[in-house]
Amino acid sequence: MTRWPVLLIALFSVSALAQPATQGVPLQTLAADIPPSAAQIVAVPPDLQALLRQRVISAGPDREARLQHLIEMLFARDGMDLQYDATATLTVSETWQQRRANCLSFTLLFVALARSAGIQARVQEVGQVVSWYQEDGGLYNVGHVNAGIEVNGRSGTVDLDRNVLYDRKGPRVIDDARAIAHFYNNRGAVQLEAGNGDAARAWFDAALRQSAGFSAALNNLAVLEGRQGNLSLARAYYMDALRSSPRHIPSLINASSLLARMGDRAGAARLQQRLQHVRQRDPFTQFLLGTQAERAGDSDRAIHFYRRALRLYDSAHPFHFALARAYVMAGDLKRAGHELQRAQQLAGAAQQSRYQSKLDSLQR
Repeated sequence: MTRWPVLLIALFSVSALAQPATQGVPLQTLAADIPPSAAQIVAVPPDLQALLRQRVISAGPDREARLQHLIEMLFARDGMDLQYDATATLTVSETWQQRRANCLSFTLLFVALARSAGIQARVQEVGQVVSWYQEDGGLYNVGHVNAGIEVNGRSGTVDLDRNVLYDRKGPRVIDDARAIAHFYNNRGAVQLEAGNGDAARAWFDAALRQSAGFSAALNNLAVLEGRQGNLSLARAYYMDALRSSPRHIPSLINASSLLARMGDRAGAARLQQRLQHVRQRDPFTQFLLGTQAERAGDSDRAIHFYRRALRLYDSAHPFHFALARAYVMAGDLKRAGHELQRAQQLAGAAQQSRYQSKLDSLQR
Protein backbone atom coordinates (compact mmCIF):
# COMPACT_ATOMS: atom_id res chain seq x y z
CA MET A 1 0.00 0.00 0.00
CA THR A 2 1.30 3.47 -0.85
CA ARG A 3 2.44 5.41 2.22
CA TRP A 4 1.06 8.92 2.10
CA PRO A 5 2.33 11.90 4.08
CA VAL A 6 0.41 12.17 7.32
CA LEU A 7 -2.84 13.97 6.64
CA LEU A 8 -5.83 14.44 8.88
CA ILE A 9 -8.98 12.54 8.05
CA ALA A 10 -12.19 13.64 9.75
CA LEU A 11 -14.56 11.08 11.26
CA PHE A 12 -17.64 10.96 13.46
CA SER A 13 -16.81 8.79 14.38
CA VAL A 14 -13.68 10.52 11.54
CA SER A 15 -11.64 13.74 9.92
CA ALA A 16 -8.28 13.34 8.41
CA LEU A 17 -4.99 15.06 8.08
CA ALA A 18 -4.25 14.66 4.52
CA GLN A 19 -5.81 11.84 5.97
CA PRO A 20 -9.46 11.25 6.38
CA ALA A 21 -11.75 12.57 9.14
CA THR A 22 -14.36 10.45 10.98
CA GLN A 23 -16.50 10.17 14.15
CA GLY A 24 -14.25 8.39 16.69
CA VAL A 25 -13.12 5.06 15.26
CA PRO A 26 -10.39 2.94 13.75
CA LEU A 27 -11.37 1.99 10.23
CA GLN A 28 -12.67 -1.28 8.91
CA THR A 29 -12.45 -2.45 5.31
CA LEU A 30 -15.86 -2.68 3.68
CA ALA A 31 -17.04 -3.63 0.24
CA ALA A 32 -17.18 -0.68 -2.15
CA ASP A 33 -20.97 -0.67 -1.92
CA ILE A 34 -23.38 2.00 -3.10
CA PRO A 35 -24.50 4.44 -0.38
CA PRO A 36 -27.96 3.51 0.89
CA SER A 37 -30.67 6.15 1.21
CA ALA A 38 -31.15 8.01 4.48
CA ALA A 39 -34.38 6.07 5.04
CA GLN A 40 -32.57 2.75 4.56
CA ILE A 41 -29.90 3.70 7.10
CA VAL A 42 -32.36 4.23 9.94
CA ALA A 43 -35.06 1.72 8.93
CA VAL A 44 -35.99 -0.60 11.81
CA PRO A 45 -36.32 -4.20 10.55
CA PRO A 46 -39.58 -6.03 11.36
CA ASP A 47 -38.03 -8.53 13.83
CA LEU A 48 -36.40 -5.71 15.80
CA GLN A 49 -39.68 -3.77 15.74
CA ALA A 50 -41.40 -6.86 17.14
CA LEU A 51 -38.83 -7.11 19.95
CA LEU A 52 -39.36 -3.43 20.72
CA ARG A 53 -43.14 -3.95 21.03
CA GLN A 54 -42.65 -6.99 23.25
CA ARG A 55 -39.95 -5.61 25.57
CA VAL A 56 -40.62 -1.87 25.61
CA ILE A 57 -43.96 -0.65 24.25
CA SER A 58 -46.02 -3.37 25.95
CA ALA A 59 -44.59 -2.28 29.33
CA GLY A 60 -47.15 0.54 29.41
CA PRO A 61 -47.53 4.15 28.37
CA ASP A 62 -45.11 5.69 30.90
CA ARG A 63 -42.20 7.09 28.91
CA GLU A 64 -39.68 6.80 31.72
CA ALA A 65 -40.45 3.11 32.16
CA ARG A 66 -40.18 2.62 28.40
CA LEU A 67 -36.79 4.31 28.39
CA GLN A 68 -35.50 1.98 31.09
CA HIS A 69 -36.85 -1.07 29.26
CA LEU A 70 -35.29 0.12 26.01
CA ILE A 71 -31.84 0.41 27.55
CA GLU A 72 -32.23 -3.02 29.13
CA MET A 73 -33.34 -4.50 25.81
CA LEU A 74 -30.29 -3.10 24.03
CA PHE A 75 -27.68 -4.43 26.44
CA ALA A 76 -29.22 -7.43 28.22
CA ARG A 77 -27.98 -10.88 27.25
CA ASP A 78 -31.53 -11.94 26.49
CA GLY A 79 -32.04 -8.81 24.39
CA MET A 80 -29.70 -7.43 21.76
CA ASP A 81 -26.59 -7.95 23.92
CA LEU A 82 -25.08 -4.99 22.06
CA GLN A 83 -21.27 -4.72 22.09
CA TYR A 84 -19.09 -1.69 21.47
CA ASP A 85 -16.97 -1.88 18.31
CA ALA A 86 -15.15 1.30 17.26
CA THR A 87 -14.97 0.10 13.64
CA ALA A 88 -18.70 -0.50 13.23
CA THR A 89 -20.32 2.34 11.28
CA LEU A 90 -23.47 0.35 10.49
CA THR A 91 -27.07 0.91 9.51
CA VAL A 92 -29.76 0.16 12.09
CA SER A 93 -30.47 -3.13 10.34
CA GLU A 94 -26.78 -4.08 10.22
CA THR A 95 -26.38 -3.22 13.92
CA TRP A 96 -29.33 -5.49 14.71
CA GLN A 97 -27.85 -8.33 12.68
CA GLN A 98 -24.28 -7.99 13.97
CA ARG A 99 -25.02 -6.83 17.56
CA ARG A 100 -22.15 -4.32 17.56
CA ALA A 101 -21.92 -0.56 17.19
CA ASN A 102 -19.68 2.47 17.50
CA CYS A 103 -20.99 5.73 18.95
CA LEU A 104 -22.60 6.78 15.67
CA SER A 105 -24.28 3.45 14.94
CA PHE A 106 -25.53 3.19 18.51
CA THR A 107 -26.95 6.70 18.44
CA LEU A 108 -28.77 6.14 15.16
CA LEU A 109 -30.17 2.85 16.51
CA PHE A 110 -31.20 4.31 19.86
CA VAL A 111 -32.88 7.37 18.37
CA ALA A 112 -34.81 5.27 15.83
CA LEU A 113 -36.06 2.86 18.51
CA ALA A 114 -36.82 5.58 21.05
CA ARG A 115 -38.94 7.46 18.53
CA SER A 116 -40.79 4.25 17.66
CA ALA A 117 -41.53 3.87 21.38
CA GLY A 118 -42.89 7.41 21.65
CA ILE A 119 -39.82 8.85 23.40
CA GLN A 120 -38.51 12.20 22.20
CA ALA A 121 -34.93 11.62 21.02
CA ARG A 122 -32.42 13.42 18.81
CA VAL A 123 -28.80 13.06 17.76
CA GLN A 124 -26.22 15.23 19.52
CA GLU A 125 -22.74 16.06 18.31
CA VAL A 126 -19.64 16.70 20.38
CA GLY A 127 -17.20 18.82 18.39
CA GLN A 128 -14.06 17.50 20.06
CA VAL A 129 -13.05 14.66 22.30
CA VAL A 130 -9.63 13.58 23.54
CA SER A 131 -9.04 11.00 20.85
CA TRP A 132 -6.70 11.04 17.86
CA TYR A 133 -5.20 7.92 16.37
CA GLN A 134 -2.95 6.87 13.53
CA GLU A 135 -3.51 3.93 11.19
CA ASP A 136 -1.70 2.98 8.01
CA GLY A 137 -1.05 6.25 6.17
CA GLY A 138 -3.60 8.38 7.98
CA LEU A 139 -3.90 10.38 11.16
CA TYR A 140 -7.51 10.48 12.34
CA ASN A 141 -9.24 13.21 14.30
CA VAL A 142 -12.19 11.63 16.03
CA GLY A 143 -15.39 13.31 17.11
CA HIS A 144 -18.32 11.89 19.02
CA VAL A 145 -22.10 11.70 18.90
CA ASN A 146 -24.70 10.59 21.44
CA ALA A 147 -28.45 10.71 21.97
CA GLY A 148 -30.38 13.47 23.70
CA ILE A 149 -33.75 12.56 25.20
CA GLU A 150 -36.70 14.28 26.83
CA VAL A 151 -38.91 12.26 29.16
CA ASN A 152 -41.72 13.62 31.34
CA GLY A 153 -40.42 17.16 31.04
CA ARG A 154 -36.81 16.25 31.88
CA SER A 155 -33.92 16.09 29.43
CA GLY A 156 -30.87 13.86 29.48
CA THR A 157 -28.18 12.17 27.43
CA VAL A 158 -27.70 8.51 26.53
CA ASP A 159 -24.07 7.82 25.63
CA LEU A 160 -22.44 4.54 24.64
CA ASP A 161 -19.04 5.73 25.94
CA ARG A 162 -19.11 7.18 29.45
CA ASN A 163 -15.37 7.92 29.34
CA VAL A 164 -15.63 10.58 26.61
CA LEU A 165 -14.54 14.04 27.72
CA TYR A 166 -16.72 16.63 26.02
CA ASP A 167 -15.48 20.05 25.03
CA ARG A 168 -16.74 23.05 27.03
CA LYS A 169 -19.79 23.51 24.81
CA GLY A 170 -20.96 19.98 25.51
CA PRO A 171 -23.23 17.96 23.20
CA ARG A 172 -25.16 20.03 20.64
CA VAL A 173 -28.36 18.84 18.97
CA ILE A 174 -28.03 18.32 15.21
CA ASP A 175 -30.70 17.58 12.65
CA ASP A 176 -31.20 14.14 11.15
CA ALA A 177 -29.61 15.16 7.86
CA ARG A 178 -26.30 16.04 9.53
CA ALA A 179 -26.38 12.78 11.48
CA ILE A 180 -26.75 10.86 8.23
CA ALA A 181 -23.93 12.95 6.72
CA HIS A 182 -21.67 11.64 9.50
CA PHE A 183 -22.60 8.09 8.50
CA TYR A 184 -21.76 8.66 4.83
CA ASN A 185 -18.52 10.43 5.75
CA ASN A 186 -17.33 7.58 7.96
CA ARG A 187 -18.03 4.98 5.31
CA GLY A 188 -16.31 7.16 2.74
CA ALA A 189 -13.21 7.34 4.94
CA VAL A 190 -13.15 3.54 5.04
CA GLN A 191 -13.17 3.40 1.24
CA LEU A 192 -10.55 6.13 1.03
CA GLU A 193 -8.10 4.18 3.13
CA ALA A 194 -8.89 0.99 1.21
CA GLY A 195 -7.82 2.76 -1.97
CA ASN A 196 -11.32 2.75 -3.49
CA GLY A 197 -11.32 6.31 -4.78
CA ASP A 198 -14.55 6.22 -6.79
CA ALA A 199 -16.47 4.60 -3.95
CA ALA A 200 -15.04 7.07 -1.42
CA ARG A 201 -16.10 10.00 -3.60
CA ALA A 202 -19.64 8.61 -3.84
CA TRP A 203 -19.93 8.42 -0.04
CA PHE A 204 -18.49 11.91 0.50
CA ASP A 205 -20.79 13.36 -2.15
CA ALA A 206 -23.71 11.70 -0.38
CA ALA A 207 -22.61 13.33 2.90
CA LEU A 208 -22.54 16.76 1.25
CA ARG A 209 -26.00 16.26 -0.25
CA GLN A 210 -27.26 15.76 3.28
CA SER A 211 -25.29 18.64 4.80
CA ALA A 212 -23.80 21.19 2.42
CA GLY A 213 -20.62 22.71 3.81
CA PHE A 214 -19.94 19.68 6.05
CA SER A 215 -16.26 20.36 6.79
CA ALA A 216 -15.28 16.77 7.59
CA ALA A 217 -16.51 15.49 4.21
CA LEU A 218 -15.00 18.44 2.34
CA ASN A 219 -11.67 17.79 4.05
CA ASN A 220 -11.81 14.13 3.14
CA LEU A 221 -12.72 14.87 -0.46
CA ALA A 222 -9.69 17.16 -0.58
CA VAL A 223 -7.52 14.34 0.80
CA LEU A 224 -8.83 12.06 -1.94
CA GLU A 225 -8.20 14.57 -4.74
CA GLY A 226 -4.75 15.36 -3.41
CA ARG A 227 -3.82 11.69 -3.39
CA GLN A 228 -4.99 11.39 -6.99
CA GLY A 229 -2.90 14.38 -8.05
CA ASN A 230 -5.79 16.80 -8.53
CA LEU A 231 -4.14 19.52 -6.46
CA SER A 232 -6.22 22.49 -7.60
CA LEU A 233 -9.44 20.63 -6.83
CA ALA A 234 -8.06 19.51 -3.47
CA ARG A 235 -7.22 23.13 -2.67
CA ALA A 236 -10.74 24.23 -3.56
CA TYR A 237 -12.28 21.63 -1.24
CA TYR A 238 -9.97 22.65 1.64
CA MET A 239 -10.93 26.30 1.17
CA ASP A 240 -14.63 25.33 1.15
CA ALA A 241 -14.11 23.41 4.40
CA LEU A 242 -12.39 26.40 6.01
CA ARG A 243 -15.10 28.80 4.87
CA SER A 244 -17.59 26.53 6.59
CA SER A 245 -15.45 25.90 9.70
CA PRO A 246 -12.54 28.39 9.96
CA ARG A 247 -11.11 26.61 13.02
CA HIS A 248 -11.27 23.06 11.57
CA ILE A 249 -7.84 21.75 12.55
CA PRO A 250 -7.61 18.85 10.03
CA SER A 251 -8.34 21.21 7.14
CA LEU A 252 -5.90 23.84 8.43
CA ILE A 253 -3.11 21.28 8.70
CA ASN A 254 -3.86 19.62 5.37
CA ALA A 255 -4.42 22.83 3.43
CA SER A 256 -1.23 24.47 4.66
CA SER A 257 0.72 21.36 3.67
CA LEU A 258 -0.91 21.32 0.24
CA LEU A 259 -0.22 25.02 -0.40
CA ALA A 260 3.43 24.52 0.50
CA ARG A 261 3.53 21.55 -1.88
CA MET A 262 2.07 23.77 -4.62
CA GLY A 263 4.65 26.49 -4.00
CA ASP A 264 2.29 28.97 -2.33
CA ARG A 265 4.50 29.66 0.67
CA ALA A 266 2.69 32.84 1.67
CA GLY A 267 -0.68 31.08 1.70
CA ALA A 268 0.76 28.16 3.64
CA ALA A 269 2.27 30.56 6.19
CA ARG A 270 -1.06 32.33 6.70
CA LEU A 271 -2.80 29.04 7.40
CA GLN A 272 -0.01 27.94 9.73
CA GLN A 273 -0.41 31.18 11.65
CA ARG A 274 -4.14 30.60 11.97
CA LEU A 275 -3.49 27.02 13.02
CA GLN A 276 -1.11 28.15 15.77
CA HIS A 277 -3.71 30.63 16.99
CA VAL A 278 -6.36 27.90 17.13
CA ARG A 279 -4.07 25.38 18.83
CA GLN A 280 -2.93 27.81 21.50
CA ARG A 281 -6.55 28.30 22.51
CA ASP A 282 -7.51 24.64 22.25
CA PRO A 283 -7.20 22.70 25.53
CA PHE A 284 -7.36 19.37 23.72
CA THR A 285 -4.32 20.22 21.60
CA GLN A 286 -2.39 21.32 24.69
CA PHE A 287 -3.35 18.08 26.42
CA LEU A 288 -2.13 16.02 23.47
CA LEU A 289 1.17 17.91 23.43
CA GLY A 290 1.51 17.18 27.13
CA THR A 291 0.84 13.50 26.49
CA GLN A 292 3.57 13.42 23.84
CA ALA A 293 6.05 15.06 26.23
CA GLU A 294 5.10 12.66 29.02
CA ARG A 295 5.66 9.65 26.78
CA ALA A 296 9.05 11.07 25.82
CA GLY A 297 9.97 11.29 29.52
CA ASP A 298 10.10 15.12 29.52
CA SER A 299 8.27 15.98 32.74
CA ASP A 300 8.92 19.73 32.52
CA ARG A 301 7.32 20.05 29.07
CA ALA A 302 4.49 17.74 30.09
CA ILE A 303 3.75 19.93 33.12
CA HIS A 304 3.90 23.03 30.92
CA PHE A 305 1.36 21.75 28.41
CA TYR A 306 -0.96 20.15 30.96
CA ARG A 307 -1.09 23.40 32.92
CA ARG A 308 -1.89 25.30 29.73
CA ALA A 309 -4.68 22.82 29.02
CA LEU A 310 -6.10 23.42 32.48
CA ARG A 311 -5.97 27.19 32.12
CA LEU A 312 -8.25 26.72 29.12
CA TYR A 313 -10.46 23.98 30.62
CA ASP A 314 -9.99 23.73 34.37
CA SER A 315 -12.91 21.39 35.06
CA ALA A 316 -11.58 18.50 32.93
CA HIS A 317 -10.66 15.76 35.40
CA PRO A 318 -8.41 13.80 32.95
CA PHE A 319 -6.27 16.92 32.60
CA HIS A 320 -5.76 17.12 36.38
CA PHE A 321 -4.95 13.41 36.48
CA ALA A 322 -2.41 13.82 33.68
CA LEU A 323 -0.78 16.76 35.47
CA ALA A 324 -0.57 14.62 38.61
CA ARG A 325 1.31 11.95 36.65
CA ALA A 326 3.72 14.55 35.32
CA TYR A 327 4.36 15.87 38.84
CA VAL A 328 5.07 12.32 40.03
CA MET A 329 7.54 11.97 37.16
CA ALA A 330 9.19 15.19 38.31
CA GLY A 331 9.32 14.00 41.93
CA ASP A 332 6.87 16.63 43.23
CA LEU A 333 4.51 14.40 45.20
CA LYS A 334 2.81 17.26 47.05
CA ARG A 335 1.55 18.90 43.85
CA ALA A 336 0.75 15.46 42.42
CA GLY A 337 -1.47 14.73 45.42
CA HIS A 338 -3.28 18.04 45.01
CA GLU A 339 -4.01 17.36 41.34
CA LEU A 340 -5.23 13.85 42.09
CA GLN A 341 -7.62 15.24 44.70
CA ARG A 342 -8.91 17.76 42.18
CA ALA A 343 -9.37 15.03 39.57
CA GLN A 344 -11.34 12.98 42.05
CA GLN A 345 -13.58 15.93 42.96
CA LEU A 346 -14.45 16.55 39.31
CA ALA A 347 -14.83 12.94 38.15
CA GLY A 348 -17.98 10.90 38.09
CA ALA A 349 -18.52 7.92 40.36
CA ALA A 350 -16.95 5.47 37.91
CA GLN A 351 -13.65 7.34 37.92
CA GLN A 352 -13.58 8.43 41.58
CA SER A 353 -12.58 5.00 42.89
CA ARG A 354 -9.75 4.83 40.37
CA TYR A 355 -8.42 8.21 41.44
CA GLN A 356 -8.87 7.31 45.11
CA SER A 357 -6.69 4.21 44.67
CA LYS A 358 -4.05 6.38 43.00
CA LEU A 359 -4.25 8.83 45.92
CA ASP A 360 -3.92 6.03 48.47
CA SER A 361 -0.90 4.65 46.62
CA LEU A 362 0.71 8.08 46.46
CA GLN A 363 0.12 8.70 50.17
CA ARG A 364 1.68 5.35 51.07
